[in-house]
Amino acid sequence: MSPGKLLERIAQLVPVLLGVSVIVFVMMALTPGDPVQIMIGDQSITPEQEAELRRGLGLDRPMIERFFIFLGNALQFDFGESFYHRRPVADVIAERLPATIELSLVALIVALVTAIPLGVLAAIRKNSIFDRLATVGSLLGVSLPGFWFGILLLMLFAVHLQILPVSGRIGFESEVPTVTGFLLIDTLLAGDLRAFGDAMAHLILPAITLGLPMTAILMRVTRSSMLEVLRQDYVTFADAKGLSRRRVLFRHALKNALVP
Repeated sequence: MSPGKLLERIAQLVPVLLGVSVIVFVMMALTPGDPVQIMIGDQSITPEQEAELRRGLGLDRPMIERFFIFLGNALQFDFGESFYHRRPVADVIAERLPATIELSLVALIVALVTAIPLGVLAAIRKNSIFDRLATVGSLLGVSLPGFWFGILLLMLFAVHLQILPVSGRIGFESEVPTVTGFLLIDTLLAGDLRAFGDAMAHLILPAITLGLPMTAILMRVTRSSMLEVLRQDYVTFADAKGLSRRRVLFRHALKNALVP
């Protein structure tokens, strides 16, 4: 992707992010319940203390003014303090960001390892039973709600078969010193292969659930690209020269089909 195209894509994100920010802010502002009362809970404070707390949170200001204050703070990565954790939201996000990145990367690897071979085979065996099953599977992968598919996996592998954990990132019996926040890396740095396997087992079901839509989309893209490449003249010429089918497919066709 050229730098100009990349900048254009980034510019297109700005109104989207702004629109999402407006919608989320308005929904939170109109949600029933008083944030101050939620923070106070069962504590007994004076009306003056409650008013001071409300001023500190900016809840005594008009909603439009609160939004621009929120937007300005967000641009400085200041998201305020979490009502639940009683800590800065930025710190809570930073603490959990490695887990999110780790899961996303494993899900992406699962999608790539699964989708590309399936897409290639579906293209090679166009209109075969395998191709039709792969097409139906890709449609299901895009259509199935992720939460429902995840529950099915939990019921099968965690509840009935009991071969994979239900939740968490690692078992309670595994103690791994935090170095990077990425458990797979930290367990390897600690030289604890058992803990590494435990962390990987905890990632399997979430990664499959998260990777299913990516697998379905990538498989369809790979199949379409491969079919287009197989119709090119240079592939026909390579076949005519007597090159092996495997070499034509994987050295010439696949390499060009994977180019964005």
